[in-house]
Amino acid sequence: MTPNEQSMRFLEEHIPDLAASALTQAYWQTLASGNSVLESDNGIIYEVLPDGTRKVVKTSVPPSVVQAGARRVIP
Repeated sequence: MTPNEQSMRFLEEHIPDLAASALTQAYWQTLASGNSVLESDNGIIYEVLPDGTRKVVKTSVPPSVVQAGARRVIP
């Protein structure tokens, strides 16, 4: 395996970690700039304000668990 392939594989293996880190950074930067963010928790959408308060924006059906590889026919 060439060094270029090794570095590419290394980066590909760490994409989930890099994405999670970027998401966390964007979340805190948004709050630090005085803006609010939206969060979803068990079917409830909250607006999180910079002071830490959470307001319910919308209540919806909680997400359903789906088995990997399962198919759903939409009528």
